Amino acid sequence: MTESAWHTVCPTGELKDELATEFKMDESPAFVISHKGRLHAFINRCPHLGIELNWMPGRFLDIDRSFIQCATHGALFTLDSGFCIAGPCQGEALFRLETRIYQGQVQVRTPEQPAPDR
Repeated sequence: MTESAWHTVCPTGELKDELATEFKMDESPAFVISHKGRLHAFINRCPHLGIELNWMPGRFLDIDRSFIQCATHGALFTLDSGFCIAGPCQGEALFRLETRIYQGQVQVRTPEQPAPDR
């Protein structure tokens, strides 16, 4: 893949721990979150209904900040893989995006295949 396959989301200093930065990946809503010093990025669609996950802008985690939680049905997804461990889409997963920090910027790789539409 070429360098153009990477999408710059924000400077690393703008990404706050436990809060997500939302952006568009092509036409799909997406988010990147910093949790315990690690970056995790996903397309912002619940596998159950294809709706956006967050409660309010930048708020994706459950009360204990251990899982991504769907605001509509309460489904819980692991932070590292986006795998659903509880809720109506149990056993499915969020569409994960590869991340990197490049020259002080948080970047996400454009998927080689389009994210599934729901």
